Amino acid sequence: MDYYSKPINKLIEELTRLPGLGAKTAQRLAFHIINMPEEHVQSLADSMVNARKNVRYCKECYTITDQDICPICKSDKRNHKVIMVVEESKDLAAYEKTGQYEGVYHVLHGVVNPQLGITPADIRIKELIKRLEGDIDEVIIATGSTTEGEATAMIISKFIKPIGIKVSRIASGVPVGGDLEYVDEVTLMRALDGRIEM
Repeated sequence: MDYYSKPINKLIEELTRLPGLGAKTAQRLAFHIINMPEEHVQSLADSMVNARKNVRYCKECYTITDQDICPICKSDKRNHKVIMVVEESKDLAAYEKTGQYEGVYHVLHGVVNPQLGITPADIRIKELIKRLEGDIDEVIIATGSTTEGEATAMIISKFIKPIGIKVSRIASGVPVGGDLEYVDEVTLMRALDGRIEM
């Protein structure tokens, strides 16, 4: 039975389609949006449409950007000989918040997960290997410490070691099963500083 008007039910239905957003959260968010001033709602809607139309993947590291090459990859102040491999753009953002990492990144857009049918071919490993044809000294693997993150790290390491490039893994300090997005900057820096060669 529908308790609300059609527009509210439609909004709740659309919000429920967002990954990770349950029905109760969608309902709370819908009511929050409805109670916002109309100009704020319009601004939010315009921002979402604009982001969807203009955001793309960087042609080098595959993070999200509104340019062909993201500002990190463009920067001559970054060490382009060190590449940190992360699962998602949000993980890149977490390391950037520390202000300490001076290399560049490579965003995989996922991890290998056989149960979900995600293989190395489904994430951006081949693009990483292509990047390694350049002048690269080290690849830091900063995938999460979940089973899938660890398996992905091992697969990447096996691809890179024969090339002769140093491969390291972020150290523990990032909690097992933890999502990098929610780890504080100090813990992230300790994990980066204590990385080990694979």
